[in-house]
Amino acid sequence: MTGVLVLDKPAGFTSFDAVAVLRGLCGERKIGHTGTLDPMATGVLPMLLGRATRALPLLADRPKTYEAAFRFGYATDTLDRTGKTVCEDQSPVSQAALLAVLPRFRGELLQTPPMYSAVRQNGVRLYDLARQGKEVERAPRQVTIYDLKLLSYDEKSRQGTLSLTCSGGTYVRVLIADLAAALGTHGVMTALRRTQAAGFTLEEACTLDALRAMPPAERLSQILPVERLFLDLPAVCVSKAQAKRFLNGGALDCKRLAKRPAARCRVQDPDGRFLGIGEPKADELRVVRLFLSPEEEDA
Repeated sequence: MTGVLVLDKPAGFTSFDAVAVLRGLCGERKIGHTGTLDPMATGVLPMLLGRATRALPLLADRPKTYEAAFRFGYATDTLDRTGKTVCEDQSPVSQAALLAVLPRFRGELLQTPPMYSAVRQNGVRLYDLARQGKEVERAPRQVTIYDLKLLSYDEKSRQGTLSLTCSGGTYVRVLIADLAAALGTHGVMTALRRTQAAGFTLEEACTLDALRAMPPAERLSQILPVERLFLDLPAVCVSKAQAKRFLNGGALDCKRLAKRPAARCRVQDPDGRFLGIGEPKADELRVVRLFLSPEEEDA
């Protein structure tokens, strides 16, 4: 079984919990996900089944879109509402002041990973150290905020909602804490919903409850082709002989291709079947990742 199942992850589940449930529902042991969502977060979590897990290294830098609720006036050790409150303040924050600082948080930023995160330091997860009451220095990481908008804000309660599109590896709760600091206060993330990831949206996502209620055949029909992950890449069609060589790991002479690729591309056989990802180097189209086996091509 190979393909992509777009899950609308429920609150209270880790991404690994979702993998375990889908293994039982789909009967496929080899399942991966395209980006961790914290237990309190909900929304789009594309799950890769079977040979589709080969795509994971190619998806790390894909932008993701979120709606994040926040509240100013206090801080927690986890930077979200699930943590222990460590300080509070009554500093007022006007909507005008909030809108004025948002441009500073668009573009390339440096973020320090929170202690309650899955980042490894010297082979140990930071959250394991945090649970032992330890705090260590963390190197800042560069992230990109492509878009950041204020959807709502109530000055009295100091609560609001942001919409943002960001690079992989961005911590939205760190962004909110940094926003609050720029406004002279503290802040925590109170809810997070991912609305887009790896090119998939909430409209294409299924909840676990819906999947459980489906007959097996209908459930399997929710699995989308692996090629959907790479529709942003141009397609190059090769001959049957070229397809066989490519599937066996052989590079193709770019001069013999009907369409010479300029960059990384999707490779398809004459029947339109997706073989994998190729990349031109010198005068050859070389294999980046294969998603069809030679046996399947011959079938």
